[in-house]
Amino acid sequence: MADLHEALRDDVRMLGDCLGQTIETQLGEAFLQKVERIRKLAKAGRQEDNSEYHELLSALGELSEDEVLPVARAFTQFLNLANIAEEHHRVRRRLEDSGKDAPESLGQLFRRLSDRGFSVREIADGLGKLSVDLVLTAHPTEVNRRTLIQKFDDIADCLKRLDRGEKVQHRLRELVSQIWHTDEIRQQRPTPVEEAKWGFAVIENSLWHAVPKFLRTLDEQLQEVLGEGLPLDCCPVRYSSWMGGDRDGNPNVTASVTREVLLLSRWMAADLYYRDIDQLRAELSMSQSNAELRGRVGEVSEPYRELLGEVRAALGRTKMWIKAQLDGNQVPAEGVLLHEQELLQPLLLCHRSLQDCGMQIIAQGRLQDMIRRIACFGMTLVKLDIRQNADRHAGVFDEITAFYELGCYSDWDEARRQEFLLAELNSRRPLLPRAWQPSALVQEVLDTCKVVAASEENSLGSYVISMASQPSDVLGVILLLQEAGIDHNMRVVPLFETLSDLQGAHGCIDALLSLDWYQDYIQGQQEVMIGYSDSAKDAGQLAAAWGQFQAQEELTTVCHRHRVHLTLFHGRGGTVARGGGPSHTAILAQPPGSVDHGLRVTEQGEMIRFKFGIPEIAIRNMELYTAAVLQATLDPAPGPQPQWRSQMERMALRGLKEYRAVVRDDEHFVQYFRAATPELELAKLPLGSRPAKRRTDGGIESLRAIPWIFAWTQTRLMLPAWLGSDSALQEAVADQLPLLHSMYRDWPFFRANIDMLEMVLAKSDPDIAAYYDARLVSEELRVLGSSLRSRLRASVELVKQIRQQTQLLAENPVIRQSIEVRNPYIDPLHFLQAELLLRDRTQPDSRLERALMVSMSGISAGMRNTG
Repeated sequence: MADLHEALRDDVRMLGDCLGQTIETQLGEAFLQKVERIRKLAKAGRQEDNSEYHELLSALGELSEDEVLPVARAFTQFLNLANIAEEHHRVRRRLEDSGKDAPESLGQLFRRLSDRGFSVREIADGLGKLSVDLVLTAHPTEVNRRTLIQKFDDIADCLKRLDRGEKVQHRLRELVSQIWHTDEIRQQRPTPVEEAKWGFAVIENSLWHAVPKFLRTLDEQLQEVLGEGLPLDCCPVRYSSWMGGDRDGNPNVTASVTREVLLLSRWMAADLYYRDIDQLRAELSMSQSNAELRGRVGEVSEPYRELLGEVRAALGRTKMWIKAQLDGNQVPAEGVLLHEQELLQPLLLCHRSLQDCGMQIIAQGRLQDMIRRIACFGMTLVKLDIRQNADRHAGVFDEITAFYELGCYSDWDEARRQEFLLAELNSRRPLLPRAWQPSALVQEVLDTCKVVAASEENSLGSYVISMASQPSDVLGVILLLQEAGIDHNMRVVPLFETLSDLQGAHGCIDALLSLDWYQDYIQGQQEVMIGYSDSAKDAGQLAAAWGQFQAQEELTTVCHRHRVHLTLFHGRGGTVARGGGPSHTAILAQPPGSVDHGLRVTEQGEMIRFKFGIPEIAIRNMELYTAAVLQATLDPAPGPQPQWRSQMERMALRGLKEYRAVVRDDEHFVQYFRAATPELELAKLPLGSRPAKRRTDGGIESLRAIPWIFAWTQTRLMLPAWLGSDSALQEAVADQLPLLHSMYRDWPFFRANIDMLEMVLAKSDPDIAAYYDARLVSEELRVLGSSLRSRLRASVELVKQIRQQTQLLAENPVIRQSIEVRNPYIDPLHFLQAELLLRDRTQPDSRLERALMVSMSGISAGMRNTG
């Protein structure tokens, strides 16, 4: 292990040297020495606990306006390079440990389940029914441009080659130089289509290779432990997407955008399969085949190539047909492949023939990998979800009911809405009037429904309704899809986001499931989405987490009573305040019975690249998801004891009260937030395609969860993760510390929340936050800032008491060391950013504005998560 850590240090040092050489070549030795002096001063300040950083601040203050930007870039790019080295080191450690069974590995889990009394049949059947749907979203937390990400990937490849003894130093210097000469910041926001293409690139470059390797490993572990292999069509992990389908608050996602993304997704899948078939044809040169294959292709010398040639031609026609659709030309879908079985059948025929002729080892090679890719990616690469706000659907019915002179739909009570919607759902006549001229907003909703209705069923995932609260929110969407002519029963999924909506979720679903018409529609399958981000912004992290836990318990009970299978869709982000944290731990912390053979979960922003951008890491994450869902299904942890539940209820109520007392009720809070953080300036950073606010005229309540958390992360106060929790835990520690110890030891839900809080507190820094206040906040508002920093420090002590340790992350030295190594490189960016914010607010300058955006990018890279 020591040798491995030394290897990481060597990689970081080597990449840092490459960056230093590039800077010296471009800006001279004197400038490089300035950068190096700033780094050493920052490091010394950390080591000596010198919160003033007098010399560092003096050195930064001596920089000319022309030097500020390159200094910010130097530290930002070093942090990016350190991240690459760490990600490569994760792969290196995984390869080093490949022969060992980690506690959460699939092999170990199979053994544990067997020891617990589960039969081979129960474990194999449980795995066969498993459905983990990872939903890639375009939430704008990926600060790096795609062109830089490609260069980062090339550096990671060089590090792999270096481990194999190859000489790559010149290529590394070249890549680092390319990075230095490339703008870190986009000139404009990506379009929704560009976001979708970024998601496709992650699949092409990583997941396309990772999925068959993951399934091969799973098959081997099943064979080894249980003596039974994985069926060819079994893939417990699949992928969906919101990129190009999530229109909630994003006017740039239109019906035409959704149609284009659906077609591009199909084209990308067809193109990747086309390449696979080319490679297969090159390999399957055998002449011996079974009678079934001969009956299909005739007496030819190379029967496998003959059949695969037909498949390749069909994939070629499919690509041309999709291209014509994208170009606006309507051509008949003759001889094209639209459904998985059309592609799968000839491949399975080849597989059977090879098996029958004693060529099992060939059948289990590239051919088997392609068959398993089809099980995961289908003919569409990903299934696209549609998301829209409940108010937009209500707006459609407002205009329809006004046209028919029935009154205003939004003014009706829930009973009248349901009566109207059910009558229309059962009616044989069209709902939409011929002479009606809807508004542009309503027309867009109707156009989206038409695109959905015109798409193949295998292209689509769920239709998610954000800010849902009533059965009519769901029935209304089904009616609009029906009016558009959809020919299948699409999953329509309410998303419960605020604390009050979470508390009412079970009542809403109970009412829906009590409707005979709705029961016929869903055919025993109900999906519900739980919102983490907005509930935490609404109620604070602790109260939101408890609200989410209780909502899942109640939803599980309701669906069980109605004999309906519940799939929970977790809208988690990358940060703790958005439900982030280790996936394996989070799944095992769910209420018993709520993870019933599957779940859906969002993978957002930069977390997509961190968790799935490198094949080896992607394989590990798919293993973790599979193991956790299988364990939570077959052998869940027991629910909370009554005294734990009572204690959690008290803490949640106290946390809610204290959080809202600051965020909602303190008259100075909004002013302080906007003065002390770069919240307003974040709008200038062209991250994602959608606006930072749902409404341009709103305050904190209209701010999206991502910029809300991004802003606090930049200043290291990390307020969304601990505010409210501090008061609740303080009261509990004073009165019930032994009880908290038992809750932490024996209740996975409570332990997971405390561990995630510990991680974010380890990344916080009240001294850095104090510097932002000193430079940017008025005397009147500094009182609030001082109070919040005191509460942050108290939170650290409380967590240490609950965890019974004297240092944060005492049991996770790898993460602790990672934070400590990064701090000297992040600190100068914080001090520069505070100064740049001050100047930008008083005397805006384009050079300083770019440096400000680079500082945001660098801090994000150093913190490893943004929103």
